[in-house]
Amino acid sequence: MYLLAKDTGMPADRIGRLVRGTRAFSADTALRLAAYFKTTAEFWMNLQARYDLEVARDSRGTKAIAKIRPYKAA
Repeated sequence: MYLLAKDTGMPADRIGRLVRGTRAFSADTALRLAAYFKTTAEFWMNLQARYDLEVARDSRGTKAIAKIRPYKAA
């Protein structure tokens, strides 16, 4: 984590929080990781979006979603 932080110019605590899952990927973080790992920023942002959706699906909010009646077009 230290080397990644040093090489990307990010604070080491940011890397640690990303690894522990207590911080979300920001656009800045995605850009830096994309440059470092030769990927795209979209790759990292999509990982974050998928993680966020999984957390939402696993939460108690899923019961509220199940109660929503779909819109019926006229």
